[in-house]
Amino acid sequence: MKAYHLQGNAGVGSLVRVDVVKPEPANGEVRIRVEAASLNYRDLLILDAAGQGGLDGRVPLCDGAGVVDAVGPDVTQWQVGDCVAAGYFRDWVSGPFKPGYIPSALGSRTLDGVLAEYVVLPATALVAVPKHLTSVEAATLPCAAVTAWHGLVTRGGLRKGNTLLVQGTGGVALFGLQFAVALGARVIVISSANAKLDRAKALGASVLINYRDTPDWDVAVMKATHGEGASHVLELGGPGTYDRSIRSVASGGKIVQIGVLTGFGPKPDLARLQWENADIIGVTVGSIEHFTALNRFLAEHAIHPIVDTIFGFDEAREAFAHLRSGSHFGKVVVRL
Repeated sequence: MKAYHLQGNAGVGSLVRVDVVKPEPANGEVRIRVEAASLNYRDLLILDAAGQGGLDGRVPLCDGAGVVDAVGPDVTQWQVGDCVAAGYFRDWVSGPFKPGYIPSALGSRTLDGVLAEYVVLPATALVAVPKHLTSVEAATLPCAAVTAWHGLVTRGGLRKGNTLLVQGTGGVALFGLQFAVALGARVIVISSANAKLDRAKALGASVLINYRDTPDWDVAVMKATHGEGASHVLELGGPGTYDRSIRSVASGGKIVQIGVLTGFGPKPDLARLQWENADIIGVTVGSIEHFTALNRFLAEHAIHPIVDTIFGFDEAREAFAHLRSGSHFGKVVVRL
């Protein structure tokens, strides 16, 4: 079968297509014929770390969906032909998070990912794809959608009448927007591109702020909420945005922290959170149980993920380059 391995130097040059032996499922395992895989920002970080060693021969990407191709002994919950998606953490099936789950992240330094024609995973690490979704759409869910669901809905309690502040228009941001609209919450979106803001409005965003035209976007958020602030803030940016997020959150509100897209730097001033009785919810994706609950919600509300661009398997390098450009609106997918 064909697969991609990380080899050699950092960056897209380390992504090499190879021919390898098709894996066979062992006891309790399932083989999936991968039909689509999607990219996340963390995959760029892993690609850039390839030159530091320890990643040679590793298959990248954590998000994939396809069809069950073979089942090993003692597998009863899946049959050949079932449409499935892989969970981000192979071993986090349910219950609270434990540090021991970290090495089971697909496409990481410690475990192969899904940018291959076939992958083998434990039967417990899979979820059924909602019937209204294609494999391309389902491949966008394991990291970005589960992150937004776990942080905003499961732990954040987002509901009708709340106000959500979303930063940007990447995968997690747009899933947060779609979930909030389906729940009846008001959504404020900030972006540097008016065209992207227009598309966010079409998806149901109520307040649109161009942060290049309005660098003090936290002031604009407070004005748009009549001085109350946002009950929920989806913090995607890291140190470059964190202080403004803190100044934008409402009393008793929640900042759902999921990323470090602007890099690592000075620590934000957290004093306001105490006086406003607000919370920070730290989120690293979620469990198979979270994924299953998310899929029920997607089916109930007939939500389709926003796919920006679909690349062919031979165009994997171009897919990474497109994600790095930041020009995407929604998810970048490789179709096998």
